[in-house]
Amino acid sequence: MRGASNQSLLIARHCHHQRVLLTVTTTHRPATDLGYLLVKHPDKVHSFDVPTGTAHVLFPDAAEERCTAALLLDVDPQRLGAARGGRRQQAAPESFALGQYVNDRPYAASSLLAGALAKVFRSALRGESRDRPELAGAAIPLEIRVPVLRCRGSAAALFEPLGWTVSATPIPLDDVPAGHPLAGDSPYVDLTLTGTLRLADALNHLYVLLPVLDDAKHYWVAPDEIDKLLRAGEGWLATHPEKVLITRRYLAHRRSLAASALEQLDRIDTDSIDAPADTATDEEAELPVTRKQTLAEQRRDAVLAALAESGATRVLDLGCGQGALLGALIKDRRYTRIIGTDVSSRALELAHRRLRLDRVPERQRDRVTLWQSALTYRDDRLRGFEAAVLMEVIEHVDPPRLPALEASVFGHARPATVVVTTPNVEYNRLYEGLTGMRHSDHRFEWTRAEFQDWASRTASAHGYTVSFRGVGDEDPALGTPTQLAIFTREPKEAA
Repeated sequence: MRGASNQSLLIARHCHHQRVLLTVTTTHRPATDLGYLLVKHPDKVHSFDVPTGTAHVLFPDAAEERCTAALLLDVDPQRLGAARGGRRQQAAPESFALGQYVNDRPYAASSLLAGALAKVFRSALRGESRDRPELAGAAIPLEIRVPVLRCRGSAAALFEPLGWTVSATPIPLDDVPAGHPLAGDSPYVDLTLTGTLRLADALNHLYVLLPVLDDAKHYWVAPDEIDKLLRAGEGWLATHPEKVLITRRYLAHRRSLAASALEQLDRIDTDSIDAPADTATDEEAELPVTRKQTLAEQRRDAVLAALAESGATRVLDLGCGQGALLGALIKDRRYTRIIGTDVSSRALELAHRRLRLDRVPERQRDRVTLWQSALTYRDDRLRGFEAAVLMEVIEHVDPPRLPALEASVFGHARPATVVVTTPNVEYNRLYEGLTGMRHSDHRFEWTRAEFQDWASRTASAHGYTVSFRGVGDEDPALGTPTQLAIFTREPKEAA
C-alpha cells in the first residue's frame, strides 16, 4: 500500500493556511500495518464531518519500512460557534463580538483536535483491530508530531511519565523587533513525542493531554466529561504524578467535577485536589521516602481487615463502582466467591475492563461475577452470602430510600456480616476550600452521632449487633474522616 503524491499536496495546501495537524509515524515492519490499526486505507484520503469543521485522514508516507498517518482538521469558525451551543466557552481566549472569527482555535491543536481524533480513530482508541488484533495489543515504535500546540506549562511533565521522549520547541513570534514587549517566543510549541507504546495508549494520551496543555475547551464541560476522562485515562491517569493538574484542567477547573473524578480514580480522597505541593530540603530529598497511604487506601484496608475477621469466604461488594475493592478481593485466595453489584451499567463495564476479567485464567474468572442490581430493591441473587460491603455507598442514596436499602440488604439478603463506611461530615472543616459535601452526588453526609444512631436502629430492627471504628488520621475533636460500622447477625439468626 503506497501513499499518493496528491496527499502530500493536500497537506501542503492546508498547512499553508495553518490548519490543525497531527501526524503519527511508525517504523514497525511492515509499517503500513498502521493503516489496519487506524482502520484507514493508506491509498485514500478519508474525510469526516465533525461539529467544528471537517477532519481529513491521509498517508503522505506509506512504505514497508516507514508509514505516516496525518490527521488534518479544517475548522469552520461558524460551526465552531454553533458547537458551543450559545454557552460561554470556559477559559476561552477571546471575549469580543468577532471572537469566533479572530482567535487561535483554527491554528493551534486543542480540544478541537482531540474531539476530531476521538471521532475518526474511534476503534484505534479502544485498542480494537479486526485485521491485526495481536498488533493492536502490542507496543510498537511511534513518533507523534503536533506542529502547533498552545502549551501552558511543561509538556515533558505530562508525557514523560507515560514513557515518551519529549521535544517541545518554542515557536518564536514573527516580525517582532528586539526590545518590543511581545518579542521572544510565543505560547506555542512544536511538539514531537517518540516512544514504544500501544497505539491505543498513545491516542488516549493525546485525547486527554492536548486540551490539558491548551487549558481551554471549546465546549461546555458537563458531568459526562468525567466518564470520558476516566475511560481515556484508564491504566495510566490514576498513577500519573500530575493527575490532579490533568483532572482539573481537563474538567475546565470545575471543582465539583474534579472532586468526583479524583474520587473515582481509585477512590482518591477529595482533599488531594487542593493539597499543597510537598517541599523538602536537598538533604531530605536524598533520604528514602515512605509514601503515606491515601484515605481511599486506608479505607479499603480497613474493610479488608473487617472481612478477614469475619471469616467470610463468599462476599458481596454492593455498589462496587469501578471495582477498587474487587481488585483487592480477587488477590486474596480466601475469597472463593466474589460478587460486585452496581446500578450503573457503565460502572460495571469499567470494572470489567479494569479487572481484565476477559484476560484472567478461567478458574480465577469463575470466582468473580458482576451484576447490575439496585440496592433499594430485593434481589434473590444476593441471598446466601457470608458478608457484604457497602463502601462509600449509603451517602449516595436519597434519605427517603434508605429504609428500602435497609430492607433489601439487612432484611432480605441477610449476610452474616455487613461492613459499611461513610464520610464523617464533622471532619470536612479540616479540608481547606471545601464548602459543600465531599462529592457532588452525595445526598447527605452524617456526623458520628447520626451514623451511629442510624446503624444502631438498623441493627436492632433486623437482628444484628453493630460496632464502630474510625478510618484515617484522627482529630481529637472531630474524629476520623471516614466512619466504619461492622454489623454482625446475632447468633440465633446465624444458622
